[in-house]
Amino acid sequence: MEKLLWSIALPGFGQLLNKKYVKGIIFIFLEFLVNAQANFNEVIIFSFQGNIQAAIEQTNYPWLMFYPCLYFFAMWDAYKDAMDETSPYLFLPFVFSAYFVTVGLIYSSKMTIFGALIGPVWLPILFVLPGVFTGYVIRWIVLTFIRK
Repeated sequence: MEKLLWSIALPGFGQLLNKKYVKGIIFIFLEFLVNAQANFNEVIIFSFQGNIQAAIEQTNYPWLMFYPCLYFFAMWDAYKDAMDETSPYLFLPFVFSAYFVTVGLIYSSKMTIFGALIGPVWLPILFVLPGVFTGYVIRWIVLTFIRK
């Protein structure tokens, strides 16, 4: 669990704790690259200050679209490497979270009620919970009814 939490803090930290140094350095490099190209730190600052319009304008959406997959893959990878035993289909909550966060990011760019009020940081974060829930439900269905 510790490796997962460190991977949430920064993609690649969980891999470093798992002694997967090359993979960890690659994830850290990719996180910094995507973060810088997407202007993500500025977007976060504007979002926390409540200046959602500036956050939307500052966001480089083509680059930021890479972030959810990178982030959730790094978390899953650190968690998987840290586990002693493998649990089948454990990747599903991570995959669906990345998908739902990406969808939230897409809709945050539109000047709809949700996009204008919540923006490119908060709306994707809100989409994490439905993604985790969907992934666990699909995993439960597969383990209960399909895989016997």
